Amino acid sequence: MSGTLYGIGLGPGDPELMTLKAYRLISGAEVVAYPALENGESFARAIAADVIPEDAVEVTIHIPMTVERGPAQAAYDQGAADIAEHLDAGRDVVVLCEGDPFFYGSFMYLFARLSGTYETEVVPGVTSVTACAAVSGRPLTARNEVLTIIPGPLDAALMQDRIAAAEAVVIMKVGRHLAKIRKVLDALNLSANAIYVERASLPSQKVLPLKDAPCDAPYFSMILVTKGQDPWLN
Repeated sequence: MSGTLYGIGLGPGDPELMTLKAYRLISGAEVVAYPALENGESFARAIAADVIPEDAVEVTIHIPMTVERGPAQAAYDQGAADIAEHLDAGRDVVVLCEGDPFFYGSFMYLFARLSGTYETEVVPGVTSVTACAAVSGRPLTARNEVLTIIPGPLDAALMQDRIAAAEAVVIMKVGRHLAKIRKVLDALNLSANAIYVERASLPSQKVLPLKDAPCDAPYFSMILVTKGQDPWLN
């Protein structure tokens, strides 16, 4: 019989934010797979490092950080093929994913390639959005308020239109797009309503008003924006 594929959400970075189910599955895993940068660094593995069994087989999926989708898709093709070998041999495979596997998570690309053939289970994790709200003391939504989540790479004009139409906003994947995002929020007179959060839940975490944010932001940074009076105060 084939093994089972598990997509494990690890949360935003603090190992203590892993769920009990994630901890149980990782600690008993025969095979552990995870995405990594081309230089070999894996944030997902770093979160779970103390839980991975010493005798577990590790499958590293090296993801090129390029704008073009072709190289990354080829990497997921190879990663899926490597994982399939273990599944075909009857070994369960645990795939580590920072945050939640289905919320901008890398696991979804493996899921698309493998779930039609192998038994697959997705274990949700704490998202970076909820983690950033927690550390900033900023509730995301209240009552009938609608939350809009916007990726930082979005075109500036489209981003401005989406934010203008939104009630509460989260801007993810800030990184090298911070200058563009500042201009958009300035144009909408919303900069004073914006909180910048960097590496939420990690020792290097920063929580600042957007005006005090650094010029260079890492990929794992986020901006929370509210409009008008906070509805949870009434």
